[in-house]
Amino acid sequence: MKFRTLKLLRRRRIARKRIKATEMGVQALIIFLALVLVLLAGCNTNVCPDKTTVEVGVTETDSKNDKLQEKKSITQTFKWGKSRCQDR
Repeated sequence: MKFRTLKLLRRRRIARKRIKATEMGVQALIIFLALVLVLLAGCNTNVCPDKTTVEVGVTETDSKNDKLQEKKSITQTFKWGKSRCQDR
């Protein structure tokens, strides 16, 4: 009687481990498929430049040799959309 009980408990423990491994595998598969769907949806979207501005200016600095420093910057904004970008 004692031997049968131990055997039954061992089988249940092994069954629980298999179920847990299967559940983890299914969860990993669902996460992977969701990630693939998000990445594929991103491939269908275009990013088009909206406006580009170039700023060039001269600023004073507090350096030891009292030279003026030239500051240059380029700013560009983008629009997300499903339409094609037009060449401007």
